[in-house]
Amino acid sequence: MTLNPKRYEIYFADLNPTVGSEISKIRPVVVISQDEMNFVLDTVVICPLTSKLHPKWRSRLQIICAGSDAEIAVDRIRTISKSHLKKKIDVLSEDLAAQLRRLITEMYGE
Repeated sequence: MTLNPKRYEIYFADLNPTVGSEISKIRPVVVISQDEMNFVLDTVVICPLTSKLHPKWRSRLQIICAGSDAEIAVDRIRTISKSHLKKKIDVLSEDLAAQLRRLITEMYGE
């Protein structure tokens, strides 16, 4: 089965193997790549989610994902194969998607 993930959908993804201090294990990730790219490519650009909250870190966006507190780690953006995506578990609201876009632009430029 080939997944066709959409921008701002949240999936469980297997982020192993990793090197150094990269975020690892099976965890939620939010897809941030454009739908056109997601349809054509075998990879997606994601931001991992973490349950370790850092309210004062400007590189993180706090959300509730599948009923639990989480943070989108914008400072940990990476590209993964779609085969790492396991199960869709949530989707960002339009407001949170807009906040995420602003934070990405603030961190990485236009």
